[in-house]
Amino acid sequence: MIGRSLVAATLAFLSGCNYIPISGGKLDGELTEPPADWTEAAAEKIIRLETNPSDPYSVKLWILGVGLDLYVHAGANRTTWVEHIEADPNVRVLIGEKLYELRAERVTSQEEFDAMAIPYKAKYGNAPRNPDINEAYLFRLLPRT
Repeated sequence: MIGRSLVAATLAFLSGCNYIPISGGKLDGELTEPPADWTEAAAEKIIRLETNPSDPYSVKLWILGVGLDLYVHAGANRTTWVEHIEADPNVRVLIGEKLYELRAERVTSQEEFDAMAIPYKAKYGNAPRNPDINEAYLFRLLPRT
């Protein structure tokens, strides 16, 4: 009985949290063309990213929009969503009520990673984990062609 109460209390607490690292499925929202400048659209601290179009898988993530560029970062964690992107780069991003169909491209330039790390730290208060681009999974999200 105590175990069930603890589980129920924990779930009730977590349902109010904005960032819960629990995966979901297909995202719904107002399909929107990507903006020319992501700075304002990506002002939200937490968004949802959907991968694996054949069997949608979504997660809540931090995001960074800097002018024309939109980034998601997994650090050195080769998570399920990273594996999905490696298999199929087509993703969807839900920011507020707007849904964007995009394509993920792994960043391999240390210079680009370092440039992204400055506004990332300003937005989230911490530098990205594992600053070595050879060990980190940083993706730039681009319009689908």
